[in-house]
Amino acid sequence: MLGEYRVTGRGASGIAADIERAVGDGALRPGDTLPPLRELAAELGVNANTVAAAYRLLRDRGVIETAGRRGSRVRARPATTPRDQIPIEVPPGVRDVSKGNPDVALLPPLGDALAAAAAEHALHPALYGGPPVDADLERMARAALDADGVPAGPVGLSSGSLDAIERVLTAYLRPGDAVAVEDPGWGSLLDLVPALGLRAVPVAVDDEGPVTAEVARALRGGARALIVTDRGQNPTGAAVSAARAAELRELLAGHREVLVIDDDHFNGAVDLPLHCLSGVTGHWALIRSVAKAYGPDLRLALYTGDATTVDRVRGRHRLGAGWVSHLLQRTVVHLWQDGAVDSAAVAASYGRRRDGLVRALAERGVAAHGRSGLNVWVPVSDETGAVAGLFRHGWAVTPGARFRVRSQPAVRLTVSTLAPDDIGPLADAVAAVLRDSTAGQVRYG
Repeated sequence: MLGEYRVTGRGASGIAADIERAVGDGALRPGDTLPPLRELAAELGVNANTVAAAYRLLRDRGVIETAGRRGSRVRARPATTPRDQIPIEVPPGVRDVSKGNPDVALLPPLGDALAAAAAEHALHPALYGGPPVDADLERMARAALDADGVPAGPVGLSSGSLDAIERVLTAYLRPGDAVAVEDPGWGSLLDLVPALGLRAVPVAVDDEGPVTAEVARALRGGARALIVTDRGQNPTGAAVSAARAAELRELLAGHREVLVIDDDHFNGAVDLPLHCLSGVTGHWALIRSVAKAYGPDLRLALYTGDATTVDRVRGRHRLGAGWVSHLLQRTVVHLWQDGAVDSAAVAASYGRRRDGLVRALAERGVAAHGRSGLNVWVPVSDETGAVAGLFRHGWAVTPGARFRVRSQPAVRLTVSTLAPDDIGPLADAVAAVLRDSTAGQVRYG
């Protein structure tokens, strides 16, 4: 189980420190299974509750993960090492379609909006004790939410979608609680959940969003929260359809205690209608970032939800960062007022490239997924072989392992840097690599 290593310590903190030190030194390796509570307690001559407390400490720190009846084991990597920080070295001359960034040519210039915000700040500087949300921003955000049929609720702000998701989760959940997450899903979220000491329950995804039967299974298993990407899902491009939303809402109506988080991070750059799950359960939040449409460095996301959820998140925010910079808030207000982004044109631009690549792959016998957003998901039988083969053909793609828990192997291709003339050569390369490696097409859920 632990090989030659013997755990030491008497109290919970001492046992936890010894195991954590062994992981850091390499004496305990990723995947090593820890002894059952009673077995280790007997070996150390302590109460089983002491070992249980030590394991909780290690889980909360992201050192170990629990797998139900399979026990506890050392995490594959520290919780502080995000998946996207494991580098992909792109050789010279290789086209990079791995990054997941928006097309910079579609992002608006920020100079005028920043200058206007700075001029207003000079006249009316934001000081301690002021309202956390700019009145114009709140009004415009709420009007857009109303237009999309999002239930009524107050508006709060965070520093990006992931920041908002973390704040909402920690407002209700405690270490050890289960969270239903999309699989494949956003790698940063898949890292965040265990880093918070929570247990990720993977839910299969198809082109229309989370599979209803899979969500039902997660809820029966005790999941206390469900996180759904409404549109532009990363990495598969899924978008929740009206029919799927109706199924999920009917299911959730029987689980009023579940916290539901709608991640609408691609708002402003997508032309599909919003079909959210907000408002069905007692506690919910819907989150919208400005990153994809206005630029990743505008670290601002707005959220709404039931009054209790928003009050909890706002209250905790006040005890930490306090508020999101009003300079950023006013910048976004000016961008919105000036119509700096033509959402339909941006969505159409991504759509031409994404749909063109999916169509070109299909013509070459390659099944791919990409209903919305800026990514295309290509199932393969051998991720390593596919990534290496595409390198040899002059293309860098992202291995699907960054986005998967239990789902089948795949690679992700980002279309934001593609010109029309790139689509054919990229599709040719993918088809050639999959043909050469006899990589079969498999269901990605």
